[in-house]
Amino acid sequence: MTGQQPGSHHYDYDGFSRIAGPAEPVPDGKYRVELRPLSARRPVRSLLIALFAFAFEATFFGWLLSSIELPDRRMHAWLFAATVFMIGATALIELFRLVNVVTLCLATLWARDPVPVRPQQRLRVAFLTTIVPGKEPIEMVEKTLRAARKIRHGGRYDVWLLDEGNDPDVKAMCARIGVNHFSRKGVDKYNTPAGAFKARTKHGNYNAWVDKHGTGYDVFVSVDPDHVPLPNFCERLLGYFRDPDVAFVIGPQIYGNYDNVVTRWAESQQYLFHSLLQRAGNRLGIPMLVGTNNAVRIAALKSIGGLQDSITEDMATSLAVHGARNKATTRRWKSVYTPDVLAVGEGPSSWTDYFSQQHRWSRGTDEVVVANFARTVRRLGFRRTVHYALLMAYYPLTAISWVLGAATAVCHIVLGAKGVQVPQEVWLMLYVDAALFQVGLYLWNRRHNVSPHEEVGSSGLTGMLLSTLCAPIYVTSFVQAVLRRRAGFVVTPKGDSASPDHLLTFRTHLRWAAFFAVLLVVAVFTGHAHGFMWLWPALNLTLCLTPPAIWALQSLTRRPEPPVEPITAAEEPVETYA
Repeated sequence: MTGQQPGSHHYDYDGFSRIAGPAEPVPDGKYRVELRPLSARRPVRSLLIALFAFAFEATFFGWLLSSIELPDRRMHAWLFAATVFMIGATALIELFRLVNVVTLCLATLWARDPVPVRPQQRLRVAFLTTIVPGKEPIEMVEKTLRAARKIRHGGRYDVWLLDEGNDPDVKAMCARIGVNHFSRKGVDKYNTPAGAFKARTKHGNYNAWVDKHGTGYDVFVSVDPDHVPLPNFCERLLGYFRDPDVAFVIGPQIYGNYDNVVTRWAESQQYLFHSLLQRAGNRLGIPMLVGTNNAVRIAALKSIGGLQDSITEDMATSLAVHGARNKATTRRWKSVYTPDVLAVGEGPSSWTDYFSQQHRWSRGTDEVVVANFARTVRRLGFRRTVHYALLMAYYPLTAISWVLGAATAVCHIVLGAKGVQVPQEVWLMLYVDAALFQVGLYLWNRRHNVSPHEEVGSSGLTGMLLSTLCAPIYVTSFVQAVLRRRAGFVVTPKGDSASPDHLLTFRTHLRWAAFFAVLLVVAVFTGHAHGFMWLWPALNLTLCLTPPAIWALQSLTRRPEPPVEPITAAEEPVETYA
């Protein structure tokens, strides 16, 4: 597997489209998807590194708990309450970090790749992508459709564009390049306030097509309109449907507009999910559906009532599918994740679009956790529940940790509460050791990176940094989900319509920066910031100021560009389109 070609901007997309290996002959008898462990070549090393990472973090957490002493009840009631809160918050923050380490350790040991097989020629396949006229450039979608026409499949294969606006120019483009056009605009049945056909949503658009035309096909393959599929898209995805219990197959999300710092860091941030966590899901047959590029068995989708009504319909649909059974076999539906890079899309190229994307993803996950996950536990079973709980934990636990840390700083700096009393030298030693092994495990797994853009041997630390910088966004998403606030309508800008950055782009970060700056000023007057307690607000202040500082530096060094005509919206914004 090779990365960027030296001295050029050529990326080996063709080579990365066969990461899972050559297609094997179809075995005799009943076919089931076969898996091979990623750690097969270095199983002992992988096991030892995972065990050491867990042992150091668990030791630190256990030592911290054993060091807790309840405060003297004779102190003032408010000080006693603040001290107890600080002790509980500190324990919870470290517990959440232990959960993240456990997730990484289990993923390291569980990661599997499917063994590819050739697809059945008798499969009737529809290629689907969407357009929101006025929000997504026709030229961009035409490029995707022309690439879709070059996809190889031995059986029936039709290309469809799902047009939310029933736009005459879009219809003319479809006729010109020879693809099918579908629109639900003006059809009351397919434009409801909520549910499977919810108006102005991606899942409503897809479900309308499935209801109208789905009976003519066995499987649909789909990409987002900014993703250009490779010619072997079907060859590498459809073979797994020989297993009658496979409901859907997904591949990694890759950003081709790799020419700016936001996009590069955003792709690096996704490494852990696409290169490790999704592969770990293969062990139980439950990788998560990702809307950017996938193949879906229409019968499985119909059995759960279609794509689910959620701001992140792919997460909600995954839970519904994996909680259901295939009536034909009575076994649970399963999914397959292939590391093959089969479509290259566009990532967020501005901080505005990146924060919007992260807010939508975290808000959707938090919404599922808060409102729906408990209802699916019984249907999922124990092991699948544990996997999804760990998979979805990152966003809410990051948000809660951030809030608890801020509240702890207030209790100490403003009220003078002291929380857990431990030797600072011992705390620092154990904390650093645990953190180093966690980072070491992260770096060890970088050899499984599926990105054709990042150079072999790259650390991926920029992706880790970007995840940390997003904590204020995750807090906002979590609060909105808990308060059950209605999600806003948003279409992620694509092509040349990327949103410009301005100071208000960073308003969430700047509010938190002001909060921590005030805390540090208060600490000067109260004199309560002892030892390492001043580090938390100082570090968070730095993190909050980093994105606007990077943007300001980029603005100073960027050459002015000639003005362009603004893109006007022909339709209302569409909720949850990615």
